[in-house]
Amino acid sequence: MLHELITSPGAIKKPKRLGRGQGSTLGKTSGRGQKGQYARNTVRRGFEGGQTPLHRRLPRRGFKNLFKKMYAIVNLEDIAANKFLAGVKEIDPAALAKAGLIRSADLSVKILGDGNLKGAVTLKAHKFSQSTLEKIKSAGGSAVVIEG
Repeated sequence: MLHELITSPGAIKKPKRLGRGQGSTLGKTSGRGQKGQYARNTVRRGFEGGQTPLHRRLPRRGFKNLFKKMYAIVNLEDIAANKFLAGVKEIDPAALAKAGLIRSADLSVKILGDGNLKGAVTLKAHKFSQSTLEKIKSAGGSAVVIEG
C-alpha cells in the first residue's frame, strides 16, 4: 500500500552544512580549497580544462528548413477501421481529432492511400496523395482540399 511505504535506513542523508566554523572542517572556504577556478565558481558549461570541447570537435551536419510544412498523416485504412468514423458521411480534421487519429484539429492533415474505403465519403484535408484521390473516387466519394 502506498501509505505504508517507508524509506530504507541510511537512504536519506543530511546535506553538508557549509560555512559553519572551522571545527566542522567545512568552514571558511566550505570545502573548496584555496583560490582557483573551482573556488571561484567560474567553470562554464562544456569546459573541458582547455581541451577543445566536444561541441567544437564534432562537425556540423545537415540543414534545417525553417519553412518546412508539417502534416499529420492519416491512411485510408485507419479511417475505414475506426469505429468512431463508421457511418459518417463527411470527415474533416475535427472528426479525425475526435476519433483519435490526429492529435489536434488545428494540424494540417495529409491523407495517404494505404487501404480502401468501404463507402462513399466526403473527405476534407489539406493534402491528398494521388492514389488516395483515385480510391476515394472509385468508392463514390469526394475529396475537398482545405486551403491554408
